[in-house]
Amino acid sequence: MKYCGEQGCNNLISKGFYCTQHRRRRKRSKFNHKNKSFYNSSAWKQVSDYVYERDGGCCQRCGKFVFGRQAHRHHIISVVKAPHLKLDPDNIKLLCEICHPIEEKESEECSIPKYFEV
Repeated sequence: MKYCGEQGCNNLISKGFYCTQHRRRRKRSKFNHKNKSFYNSSAWKQVSDYVYERDGGCCQRCGKFVFGRQAHRHHIISVVKAPHLKLDPDNIKLLCEICHPIEEKESEECSIPKYFEV
């Protein structure tokens, strides 16, 4: 048994660093990662690189130059709604980390255009 790692806390714990009162909560991801194996595939990496070069490394919403982890690839029509479009470069655009959540929220509200439907 040892004391909680929080300054001034006298609670005893058997494992970990903090008692239940001071335990840190895990951050939740902003984006859906159920398709993690897809995003690690070589096909996705090729399309992702193509989209980055096509858009010139600039966010398509605000025009800011982005690179590395700041460069997000956004599916205009989500992979869940239209899995056949997940590798279509015309369905993907480059966004910065600030604009991506805004686009995600906007795309949830709209429906699939008829010309993309199968």
